[in-house]
Amino acid sequence: MQPPLIVHVIHHLGVGGLENGLVNLINHIPPERYRHAIVCLKGYSDFRRRIIRENVEIVALHKREGQDFSVYLNLFKTFKRLRPDIVHTRNLGTMEGQVIAAFAGARARVHGEHGRDVFDLYGKNRKYNLLRKGIRPFVNHFITVSKDLEDWLINTVGATPDRINQIYNGVDSLRFHPRNSEGIGAGLSGDLPEGFFTKNTFVIGSVGRMTEVKNFPSLIRAFLLLVKEVPEARERVRLLIIGEGNSRQACADMLRQAGAEALGWFPGERADIPQLMRAMDLFVLPSLGEGISNTILEAMSTGLPVIATSVGGNAELVREGRTGMLIPPDVPAVMKDAILKYYRNPILSANHGKAARQQIEASFSLEAMTQGYLGVYDKALRL
Repeated sequence: MQPPLIVHVIHHLGVGGLENGLVNLINHIPPERYRHAIVCLKGYSDFRRRIIRENVEIVALHKREGQDFSVYLNLFKTFKRLRPDIVHTRNLGTMEGQVIAAFAGARARVHGEHGRDVFDLYGKNRKYNLLRKGIRPFVNHFITVSKDLEDWLINTVGATPDRINQIYNGVDSLRFHPRNSEGIGAGLSGDLPEGFFTKNTFVIGSVGRMTEVKNFPSLIRAFLLLVKEVPEARERVRLLIIGEGNSRQACADMLRQAGAEALGWFPGERADIPQLMRAMDLFVLPSLGEGISNTILEAMSTGLPVIATSVGGNAELVREGRTGMLIPPDVPAVMKDAILKYYRNPILSANHGKAARQQIEASFSLEAMTQGYLGVYDKALRL
């Protein structure tokens, strides 16, 4: 008899925190416990190659932009063909899949909230919340990645606490480990900017989808303020932002127009993110909204101090004055001051980075995350 099948419904399988968490989950759930399939409303990228489990079917429904009602019919047909035991949707864009799963006969339905986008940063949009409330009765269990989102589900969407499980994302602490004797830049692949990684450079780094909600232009502005205030820092500071998205070119243009193009590198999507993180000295996340940031967890696991905006679940990860600093969103001058504190104080950087790694080992293991999800899935099927 085959293990139960979970069909995970997401918008697109590419580089991103939600997608990274899904891949980690699939790779770490014992194959004798559950099988998996992924349905992408849009499509998928080479990121799918990070799935090491065999026989994970990935379906792309190629949803058109705007309102595409045909995707609902295609999703229903896909459910009928796959015959899932559990359908697990994630975030608002796939939540309607809960209704379709119910009509398709799925035994159990789970919905995850991983964070909100720039069009509804605080989850107060009346139309969206009416939709969530309408679909709520079709959901057997909710999962949130932060306490902030759990409180919002209870107080705004009206989900009952006994149907919600808050589970922190886990991080692969073996893959994301601190820099050691291997040296700066070891293991990096492809063409690298000449002179970017040296023993003397101070690399300010970030990773994420370069979209509006991540607000990377704010980091560019803070960086430019820094080199203007401390001109001699141009010899040492470098800015590395890993990710793809519609603000990538705008960020590059901002540096070029300021005559600082040589100080930044925006390589797009990369397969060697752990190695690139080990080449960083400081991690900065300038986002306007977050659930629980996988990239913060990965940076902490790498032993980096973290500067993050005080939004969403960031305050649940970054311990102010111990593993990093929390700053208000979209205030480049404050971000610049925080970066300068680490730039000028290597001992502070080392101490916060060491404490960050210890926090990951104590509280954010992949094993803890996996057991949390297994508990929800077992409860959903009453195993």
